[in-house]
Amino acid sequence: MTSSELTFQAATQELESILQKLDSDEVNIDSLTVDLERASELINWCRTRLEATRVDVERIVTGLEDD
Repeated sequence: MTSSELTFQAATQELESILQKLDSDEVNIDSLTVDLERASELINWCRTRLEATRVDVERIVTGLEDD
């Protein structure tokens, strides 16, 4: 899934899946770095998406207040 196809829900679900793997008793050391890098990418993507949404909501609310 490319970043342009990623949704917030899909990102959080993938993060949850990674966390479950890391929380298991049988952590795969061979994929640990890859999983952590992907989790970091997803967290950064979610932060950016949340900030963009916050800006949009503030703009919309300000527009309503100006009417």
